[in-house]
Amino acid sequence: MLRILSQALRTGLATEPAPSTDDAELAEIGVALQRRIDARVGRSLALRQVDAGSCNGCELEIHALNNPYYDLERFGVHFVASPRHADALLVTGPISRHMEAALRRTWRAMPAPKWVIAAGDCACNGGEFGCSYACRGSVDQVLPVDVSVPGCPPTPLDFLRALLAALSMPER
Repeated sequence: MLRILSQALRTGLATEPAPSTDDAELAEIGVALQRRIDARVGRSLALRQVDAGSCNGCELEIHALNNPYYDLERFGVHFVASPRHADALLVTGPISRHMEAALRRTWRAMPAPKWVIAAGDCACNGGEFGCSYACRGSVDQVLPVDVSVPGCPPTPLDFLRALLAALSMPER
């Protein structure tokens, strides 16, 4: 035990400093998002996230939206478990054939007006999985997509920009 402790003391810190981000950009996007939500929805924006067959890279970035740094709820956005309470559907991954029916049911259960956001390269264009016997490809092959967020994975700021773009679209 003493050997491990002495090695830890000799090694010192083994972590990297957190990457610097522009707090001003996050605050600017957040304020614009909050204003757009108030004007368009009149209450908090509820998101339903569906993993349709992804590698979980996009989900890790989506989870970062709820950490203390990004704190998505301070801008009036929260995730919900039921599509019946959702205003927007956030889909990650290529649409696997097993998830196609469930994704359609989720979209149909959402009240209008509703937005569909394809998050990540796999959801936008099929990614490296493309279209195969087990995969339908991108989300737009199954549902009408309002906003696409490219990237593998996209950053949390990209997700905030996508929400702002979806809320800025004219109603259908």
